[in-house]
Amino acid sequence: MNKDGKRFPLSLSSVVDRAGKATVRPTHAPKTATQQTAMQNALTHGTTKKQFTTAQAVPPTKIAQQKITPNQPSSPLVSDAVRRAMVARVAQQGVKDQLVLSALEAIPRHLFVQSGLASQAYIDAALPIGHHQTISQPYIVARMTEIMRDGGNLNRVLEIGTGCGYQAAVLSLVAKEVFSIERIKALHELAKNNLRPMRIANIRLHYGDGMLGLPQVAPFDGIIMAAAGMEVPKALLEQLTIGGRLIAPVGGASQVLQLIQRTAKNEWKSSVLERCHFVPLHQGVI
Repeated sequence: MNKDGKRFPLSLSSVVDRAGKATVRPTHAPKTATQQTAMQNALTHGTTKKQFTTAQAVPPTKIAQQKITPNQPSSPLVSDAVRRAMVARVAQQGVKDQLVLSALEAIPRHLFVQSGLASQAYIDAALPIGHHQTISQPYIVARMTEIMRDGGNLNRVLEIGTGCGYQAAVLSLVAKEVFSIERIKALHELAKNNLRPMRIANIRLHYGDGMLGLPQVAPFDGIIMAAAGMEVPKALLEQLTIGGRLIAPVGGASQVLQLIQRTAKNEWKSSVLERCHFVPLHQGVI
């Protein structure tokens, strides 16, 4: 907990009052706290805590310094050097945005996976996080973030499918405000527990149906979907700013990344980018 009593990440209710008006209110940590995946991994791999700030407050070359810095990690597979090698591979695959690459280097991915899988955290692959869900491969996290950033500055972004919280953490370094929705209660709690030790002040998590978006805090400059449907829900299209970008996997057994840009109040244009594979998009909460 910090000096003014706030806990991280902030909940959606901390910035939205009953009338739907954006405000900022401090929240208070519960009297008891359960042990967290990120904290367990930090202890296992000798990692110490360090507070994050938003990427737009510092030059891209400085972002990589704002990370949870390993202190003599017990495994060389979760070292700074291994994370830098992962980022280099992502760059070789075509991601060019230096702000995105720096954010990827800054976030310790091994803190977001199950402790037994930490040694695989920096390979370019999706990994299971429970409940038939996965943490996306580093390349696709970077690629989707880069595509969304091509539209210009990101003041407010929305993520559909928080999962373990890794993508939200990356987004927190390239956008001023990050809102993220998760429909699976256990994963919503996991993400909160993973992100809390990092004290990232510009992430707001919400437990709810991602297909509905968050109209109470819309519009968004960018929206990222971490699950694939046969089409993008209309509610999300309507929550984009004019000029905003939505990037989503679309399809069933065969999926592609689709970019949708809002060009006017009632106009959108779409383009297909590349093949991908995501878990399916579902309605409702569990």
